Amino acid sequence: MSYRAPLVDFQFLMEKVAGFPHVQATDRFAEATADVSSAILVEAGKLSEGTLAPLNREGDLQPAVLENGVVRTSPGFAAAYGQIAEGGWTSINASPEHGGMGLPLTLTTAVNEMFSGACLSLQLNPLMTQGQIEALEAHASDALKDLYLPKLISGEWTGTMNLTEPQAGSDVGALQSKAVDNGDGTYAITGQKIYISWADHDMAENICHLVLARLPDAAPGTKGISLFMVPKRLPNADGSLGVANSLKVVSLEHKLGLHGSPTAVMQYDGATGWLVGQPNKGMAAMFTMMNNARLGVGTQGIGVAEAATQKALAYAQDRKQGRAGGSGTIVEHADVRRMLATMRAETYAARGIALMNAVAIDMSNATEDADWAARAALLTPITKAYGTDVGINVANIGVQVHGGMGFVEETGAAQYLRDVRVTAIYEGTNGIQAMDLVGRKLMDGGEAVARLLEEIEDGAEAARAALPDLAKPLWQASENLREVTEWLVSQDMDTRFAGAVPYLTAFARVLGGHVHLASAMAEGGTGPRTALARFFMNRLLPEHTGLLAQARTGAEDIFALSADDLAVA
Repeated sequence: MSYRAPLVDFQFLMEKVAGFPHVQATDRFAEATADVSSAILVEAGKLSEGTLAPLNREGDLQPAVLENGVVRTSPGFAAAYGQIAEGGWTSINASPEHGGMGLPLTLTTAVNEMFSGACLSLQLNPLMTQGQIEALEAHASDALKDLYLPKLISGEWTGTMNLTEPQAGSDVGALQSKAVDNGDGTYAITGQKIYISWADHDMAENICHLVLARLPDAAPGTKGISLFMVPKRLPNADGSLGVANSLKVVSLEHKLGLHGSPTAVMQYDGATGWLVGQPNKGMAAMFTMMNNARLGVGTQGIGVAEAATQKALAYAQDRKQGRAGGSGTIVEHADVRRMLATMRAETYAARGIALMNAVAIDMSNATEDADWAARAALLTPITKAYGTDVGINVANIGVQVHGGMGFVEETGAAQYLRDVRVTAIYEGTNGIQAMDLVGRKLMDGGEAVARLLEEIEDGAEAARAALPDLAKPLWQASENLREVTEWLVSQDMDTRFAGAVPYLTAFARVLGGHVHLASAMAEGGTGPRTALARFFMNRLLPEHTGLLAQARTGAEDIFALSADDLAVA
């Protein structure tokens, strides 16, 4: 079967669980009425199902290639990208001042998930541009905004993010790319960048690179990094394109998956660039783009999880094996049913968390309320890490549901796993997300966490009478998470970091329980969402106990093992 956009789930979660009506009630987003929002989701679903999904396999089998210094994209990608650009899908939440729709990020998040589930390789291109638009809106000069934003918003130009270098991966402060003032308002950028998604292609007329580089005599580490706009072709003042810039694609990476998305090594040889923001403040500007991308990447994982779940269910409903009752297909087997229910419950929980995250960002932007900003910051690393972990785990289960046929490439089940695997790595590895959660996000002494847990417990209390078997375990899980959070706040960073990943995963389990319980209550306590919530509470929520035990173990046992101890005897 082909991909089907989960429109009913989006509308239910946005309206009943994630709090989207609060966004619609603000002055800033008053135009995002129920009719407008529904129409956007429906049209995005049509594009996902009819245009993007058929390209997913083609991108895998006929990947992008580098020919004579130019990247040629997979068959059909250019035409599909043209539809994305023409429909304005890249700029749903961009400012109307330069041609954007000015609609909530929540809608963009839902659209991004659908596009990701349909064809992750292609969706990565507009996601990068969305992040660049946001960074320029927040940090660029008016002149740069006026020149670049209309073209990026229209989709005529696309954007990239250039951080990583051969010697500087997650340690961005170790980068060596240089920027020298040309004395005319421009800078000469020299250096090499690796792992640059969609660094070159034949789908748009210009590609705009945001490049981190170091000015002469800049301070070492991240404090001495500046951000520059370095286009493939230099634009004239009227926006028309001039000569080629001094940059090139050295090679394309040979990757496990995402074959339709070209990932390049880029060389800059005195390329002309323009400073974005203030000198030596490049990381602040880049993090504007990265935070957008982290929500987007978490959403990518959820989109792939949805597609993998659909494919696995279709196979299980068709494959006859053994002596199962009913239809005689493997969907009647208890273990297969367990796997499919796990896939659906995890995907639903992650989707709800991502939408809650997007709503918090929208409310922060609309109201400038510090509590909403703190909520958005808290949920971002959870959305990124949990969403991508769910994508990987669900795709992996999908291979298992297919059995031997899952290991055979022709079924397409393995492609989901290969494609989504990188999402736990890029835009900050999931370990870094977890360290951010127990580090920066607990610098307030755990106040933002406490406010969120109070809401979860209030919801559980309100559900005790109607659904006691769901409400009681969620309330207790929230209390357990509160206790460990208070303990972590009192610990040193090594201790926090040693337990960061299990803590984040436990947090996601509790948030997932909240999503499921709220859904069951909104459904009236009977129906498929209530049955799915009961599965989550019975089978998945209990995992938080062991995860929190790990989070409280401390760092001693980790550092007691030397590298020699870990070597083969």
